[in-house]
Amino acid sequence: MGILIPSSQRRTLSELYDRIDLSDGDRSAKRSAYWTMLLLSGVIATAGVIGDSTATVIGAMIVAPLSTPILAIGLGIVTGRLSLVGRSLLYVLVSVAAVVAIGFLIALVLPNPTNVLTNSQVVGRVSPTLTDLAAAIATGFAGSIAIARRDVGDVLPGVAIAISLVPPLAVVGVCLGSGEPELALGALVLFASNMVVLIIAAVVVLMAAGYARESAESPNAKWRGRAYAALAVMLLAVGIPMTLNSITAVWAKEVRTLAEDWLSDTAEAEVSDVSWHAHGLVVEVRSPEELPDIAELQDAVDAILPTDPTVTVVHTVGERISKETG
Repeated sequence: MGILIPSSQRRTLSELYDRIDLSDGDRSAKRSAYWTMLLLSGVIATAGVIGDSTATVIGAMIVAPLSTPILAIGLGIVTGRLSLVGRSLLYVLVSVAAVVAIGFLIALVLPNPTNVLTNSQVVGRVSPTLTDLAAAIATGFAGSIAIARRDVGDVLPGVAIAISLVPPLAVVGVCLGSGEPELALGALVLFASNMVVLIIAAVVVLMAAGYARESAESPNAKWRGRAYAALAVMLLAVGIPMTLNSITAVWAKEVRTLAEDWLSDTAEAEVSDVSWHAHGLVVEVRSPEELPDIAELQDAVDAILPTDPTVTVVHTVGERISKETG
């Protein structure tokens, strides 16, 4: 581990506590900064989701401080501080509720804020796959190494962007406010998977770096075993739907081919996207002409897929209107 965390750059345990334990040192200042930045990041993320703005969502990722208590859970497991684990988990749960509430309320207040079936910020976060899990694992290790080393702290903004925490929660709120609880559940799975792998990565890195030996509250094997078992169960819980989403992603490619055949006789028609959601398949079609009978596409899909999913076609007309033609 000396290669990844050289002794000359390794933070002390007290430095780690000061960096990620919100109850260590100047508590009032840390908590004030945390809640201020979290609520602002929730508003920014929700605005980015509703406005379908990637740049705005990235801004929310950088501002969001939610990784701090999540990493603190891992530190508490390694050092045996059950109180740190409990406090940090409470911070995470309250933070989740706060960001979801922000997204929900804004979606309710604004008239028809977004079509969640065509919004790229929503669609990209409601069907997480094993690819998302693999990226989160690598990012979790990068973030854990960064907090343990003094010389690579400047990579943390990149880590915050790579492992999305607040935006999926904003999507949960927006989907709930838009009457799409199935989509909200998919975004919640993405957040949960990112949180779990971040904790696991923190435990692995901090344990290998020797912080357990420095702790005055080293946990017994039984306590630590229970913590590991809980993490394994949570990883399995989020891994199952992500595996299913990976399978359905392959099916979506097959459905795209069927949809293109279905539109073959329709002039200037093209399939923009095919995505799988909790309530079935969504096929986005751009065409200035009327579409064929959707029953034909539904029958074709039922013939090749074992689950007989409901097919929803989102039709964008895409016609051109100018002064000369209008």
